[in-house]
Amino acid sequence: MTDFDDFVHGRGRALLRFAYVLSGDAYLAEDLVQEVLARMHRRWDKITKMDSPEAYVRTAIVRQFLSWRRRRASREAILAEVPEPPGYDEPQQRVLARDQMWQLLTGLPRSQRAVLVLRFYCDLPDDQIATLLGCGESTVRSQAARALAKMRTMMSEGGVRRDG
Repeated sequence: MTDFDDFVHGRGRALLRFAYVLSGDAYLAEDLVQEVLARMHRRWDKITKMDSPEAYVRTAIVRQFLSWRRRRASREAILAEVPEPPGYDEPQQRVLARDQMWQLLTGLPRSQRAVLVLRFYCDLPDDQIATLLGCGESTVRSQAARALAKMRTMMSEGGVRRDG
């Protein structure tokens, strides 16, 4: 069992990275983590008695993200396209690929984005994702399939720059 301050100092950066990948916005990620940790602080003694306090906090971050009232769409910025570099292994190519992934993720509904982040960033199996999101495994699989199909469509329609 660890006290709240030790948990925040030890795992705070990892929680911020998780929230950033989920939201795609550093300020929103900070808000999400701050909001969740403020609520967790009051009940930290009960939370530390659970099997995995960090998993509980991550679940709360996902749920807060999915229910967040503010809309990102009005604040999204459109960036100019960068010329394609010659080689795939060059650092510029990796930056472009990462930028493309961010563009694709921001084009998804929150629930689909959450499923993909939990599956590919957190490497969770469908049953754990379903538990985190409070839905069935079939819903997780269908959300993932729809998200990947939408990402493919966005790439083929030229909404996102293809690399290589």
